Amino acid sequence: MSRNKRHDRVLTKTDKLKKLQSAKNEDVEFSAELADHDDVEALRRSEAADRRQDRIMNKPELSDL
Repeated sequence: MSRNKRHDRVLTKTDKLKKLQSAKNEDVEFSAELADHDDVEALRRSEAADRRQDRIMNKPELSDL
């Protein structure tokens, strides 16, 4: 059995959603005591992006995937 995976193929919509869902669960250590203004702003923007992405992933037309 070949273990070589093609990295040049175009991903299907389902494959893209699977990769996106797995990427959301990254472990990142955050210390509120050591955070400066830029860190807090980055966290706020990241949470807003997660909310937007959740809305996109939960659209009814994507629920069939």
